[in-house]
Amino acid sequence: MRRVVITGMGIWSCLGTDIETVTQSLRDGKSGIGIEQQRLAYGYRSGLTGIVEKPVITKQMLDRHTRAGMSEEAQYAYMASRQAFAQAMIDDEYLLHNEVGCIFGNDSSAKPVIETSKIMDEKHDTALLGYGLIFQSMNSTVNMNLSTIFHLRGVNFTISAACASGSHSIGLGAMLIRQGLQDVVLCGGAQEVNFYSMASFDALGAFSVRMDDPTRASRPFDRDRDGLIPSGGAAALVLEDYDHAVARGAQILAEVAGYGFSSNGGGISQPSDEGSVTAMSRALKDADLTPDDIDYINAHATSTPQGDMFEAIAIDRLFRGKHALVSSTKSMTGHECWMAGASEVVYSIIMMHNDFVAPNINFENPDEHSEHLNLALSTTEARVNTVLSNSFGFGGTNSALVLCKQ
Repeated sequence: MRRVVITGMGIWSCLGTDIETVTQSLRDGKSGIGIEQQRLAYGYRSGLTGIVEKPVITKQMLDRHTRAGMSEEAQYAYMASRQAFAQAMIDDEYLLHNEVGCIFGNDSSAKPVIETSKIMDEKHDTALLGYGLIFQSMNSTVNMNLSTIFHLRGVNFTISAACASGSHSIGLGAMLIRQGLQDVVLCGGAQEVNFYSMASFDALGAFSVRMDDPTRASRPFDRDRDGLIPSGGAAALVLEDYDHAVARGAQILAEVAGYGFSSNGGGISQPSDEGSVTAMSRALKDADLTPDDIDYINAHATSTPQGDMFEAIAIDRLFRGKHALVSSTKSMTGHECWMAGASEVVYSIIMMHNDFVAPNINFENPDEHSEHLNLALSTTEARVNTVLSNSFGFGGTNSALVLCKQ
């Protein structure tokens, strides 16, 4: 079985729009969460959101025709992918003469769908919809744009698996490389942050309403957590066969050593400690590691009462008494939804290469389930050679990845 390594990564998030800025944010425990008044005016209960810089994509970068077909999340993914390819030393010449695949996690494209509906309701004329809205409105908007822009001729599809989408994209990309079906796959996740996209989440009462102090609103595992904060952007990773990467002289950032998955088989929004344990255990077995071998767990914990509770139970079942430090970077980023599984791999690799564990900020009081966790409550200097990264989503989908430093 071939080994799978990561040779490039890129990030566009509320913590920053390049690896250096994000590294500093993680080390400083800096939150990227704020208030968007437009959400409150639109009718949201909560105006809290991750504040993500809008990309400026010029005509020197892409022609007008291409830009017209790019959704918000496709723009984020394009910017992140540029970074990832640059770090992997993959240029236009390489892309034109070698087969590269593309698997991205994305589970919505709300804004162009709503814009299309508004035009039709008002004008009743499809001729006024223009060229780009169809390509913006499909869930596959990210893949179709990236594959066109970068001339990608390998595997090309979108993973729609709720908040585990980005993680599953990496797991499936790794499986294809292991099996010898691809040498290089661009993987990642992207999430729109416009206010149209999250109204139905707000309707569930899933969001924190702690608007008096936005940067302290996301409180994973804390007894007084009151809900998640939506966020987004994009993360991109270049996955590659180990021998292929060595032959190219590429820098190897980490190995994707294990991938585990499961489905809870219960209520559509009901988390499960059993499903979480199954995914984590499968990832460890796939990597031929045990809980004793893991240095850091990047928890899925989104700051919801039930979700954090069941994950805490699951982590405790496998890791009580072990040395692995635990934190949820969502305490700083909010919940990056479809991109979270990919961005948290980027965050974890940053920690690996800079010898620290980012803090689980805003944790003040444990509850009966989190009190047993080995939480990093402040930035902790540590050698991080192995990481377990968890991602869970609506519909009971669970994904876990094991990363090893090279």
